Amino acid sequence: MEVEHVAGKNAGHAMLYALSTCPWCQKTKRLLNELGVEYYYIDVDYLDGDEKAKVIEDVKKWNPACSFPTLVLDDKKCIVGFKEDEIRKALTR
Repeated sequence: MEVEHVAGKNAGHAMLYALSTCPWCQKTKRLLNELGVEYYYIDVDYLDGDEKAKVIEDVKKWNPACSFPTLVLDDKKCIVGFKEDEIRKALTR
C-alpha cells in the first residue's frame, strides 16, 4: 500500500484518508501544506482489492460513515470533512 509522506514540522502524527478527485480532500491537503506540518496520506480511490478493503476498515474505526476527508491525529482525534478552524487549532499547538 502506498502511503505518501509530506515533510514538514512535527505537529504529531497526522494521517489523512482522502480521494484523489474530492475537492474537500484537495483543500485539506492544501491547508496542511500551508501550515507546513508533516503528514501522511492515502488516496483511497487508487487502491484495489484487499488493500482498499483494509484501509476502508481502518477509516470506519474512526469514521463509521467512511466519508472523506478523514484526518486522524496521533491515533487519538479524528476530524471528518474540511473543518479548517478545527484542523488549524489541532495542528498549531
